[in-house]
Amino acid sequence: MSKQRAMRSALGRVRNHGAAGEGTGHFIAQRVSSIALAILAPWFVVSAALALRDGAYASVIDFLTYPVNAVGVVLLLVAGLWHMMLGMQEVIVDYIHKPSSKIVLLLLNAFVPLALGAGAVFAVLLINFGA
Repeated sequence: MSKQRAMRSALGRVRNHGAAGEGTGHFIAQRVSSIALAILAPWFVVSAALALRDGAYASVIDFLTYPVNAVGVVLLLVAGLWHMMLGMQEVIVDYIHKPSSKIVLLLLNAFVPLALGAGAVFAVLLINFGA
């Protein structure tokens, strides 16, 4: 170990981005999205089960026209897709070794959740505003 490295604190070594070049930002982002999902998913299951007991299409529309429900569903969608993207990025970086495949998969991993999220948020907002 070099003298300069030996003089660094544990935090200094972590902030130097580690082996993957990602540092702790990716780790923290995954934990934050996990906490958001741990709060939003049970809320959605319980409130949707209570509101959609009859299973009618009109009940779903009524559920999403309430602003609190619409915001909660949008937050759940964004947190879920963000968490999925972070997890898949970790899998791709760790287990795909061919550089060209890794680049293609990382690009797909960036754009597919973005497209799915945009479509889902648009659908929720369309229903909420009654268009």
